[in-house]
Amino acid sequence: MIRRFVRFLLCLVGVVVIGGAAFYFITAPNALPESHWANLGEPDLKNGEMVFWTGGCVSCHAMPGSEGDAKLTLSGGLALKSPFGTFHVPNISPDEKAGIGAWTLAQFGNAMKRGVAPNGQHLYPSFPFNSYARMSDRDINDLFGFLKTLPKSSNVSPPHELPFPFNIRLALGVWKFLYFNNEPRVALTANVDNRIKRGMYLVEGAGHCGECHTPRDQLGGFEAGRWLAGAPNPEGKGRIPDITPGAKTVGSWSEGDIANYLETGFTPDFDSAGGSMAEVQRNLAHLPKSDLEAIAAYLKAIPKR
Repeated sequence: MIRRFVRFLLCLVGVVVIGGAAFYFITAPNALPESHWANLGEPDLKNGEMVFWTGGCVSCHAMPGSEGDAKLTLSGGLALKSPFGTFHVPNISPDEKAGIGAWTLAQFGNAMKRGVAPNGQHLYPSFPFNSYARMSDRDINDLFGFLKTLPKSSNVSPPHELPFPFNIRLALGVWKFLYFNNEPRVALTANVDNRIKRGMYLVEGAGHCGECHTPRDQLGGFEAGRWLAGAPNPEGKGRIPDITPGAKTVGSWSEGDIANYLETGFTPDFDSAGGSMAEVQRNLAHLPKSDLEAIAAYLKAIPKR
């Protein structure tokens, strides 16, 4: 009887150990090795600036209320409220202590493409690494180079205000297991032209358009099959519109209408961009017209819901 109990106890311990090891394997941060980021060469700062505007870095990382050139000081401080708590946007200026000035390219790249902080912890997906995972290493290198040319700030953002269990970073590994990937968001028709491929790269990657325009489930992951189908406004008022070809408004716009809207902020009926989209539009207006046309081509090419 005692032997049977001991065997049962040993088996139970074994199951717990194996289960714990499997859980850790699934949930542990998975950074790319240093060698992955080697030999990328000197960054192209001009391209880095275009990546910067595509990603709209100033929209979240500039000090709230700043205007003009002051927005290029990426001191952080914005409070992002969510159903999971309040996230405080960090300083990503080149300050060596308060910002990312002491980071290596590998550390920056792993934050962007794997959601892993320099200390090895998971980053919260309030930072859209689940979109940035689709960016090229070249663009990451160029963006990092450009960020290092911007003004420094010694501002230190407060820690996130998250209740249990959302303050347990290890649990983010489960979230990544369920939702994190770098695959295309939609299946396009075969042999699409390079312009549409470029638009896909911009929208699904650095532009991270789906982060606002795609509805989420209760765990904060994108709802399957509803890419860019509109979602509740994360700021709490109204909705972010559906921008698929089947949408009531944007769906009727031509490629030229969409490209012009991104360039000027004016809709085909002479209304103007409002809310958070107004700043997104101002950021995208820095891009070459060919990129705005590529974004428009992609938005017209994705399947109707």
